[in-house]
Amino acid sequence: MRRENKGSPFDDWLKEEGIHEEVSAAAIKRVLARQIERARKEKQLSKAEVARRMHTSRAALDRLLDPQNGSVTLNTLYKAAAAVGRQVRLELV
Repeated sequence: MRRENKGSPFDDWLKEEGIHEEVSAAAIKRVLARQIERARKEKQLSKAEVARRMHTSRAALDRLLDPQNGSVTLNTLYKAAAAVGRQVRLELV
């Protein structure tokens, strides 16, 4: 016997609470930070080298890679991706 979902989807609840955009942005930032960190390790680059390639400090890179820190600009994400040989692709759906 198949159970049907009861109640509204999680996204609907987030929208009702007025936090959907904030939560979605934080989740996207976490995913991008993890992907950048994974690429950095795959290329065997030190954090200092990635920061140098980004023309920033190691502390700024650490903030970017911190999943709890949501104050990262798109420009910084693009620089970090380029520093590890990747690109950020954004898509509106």
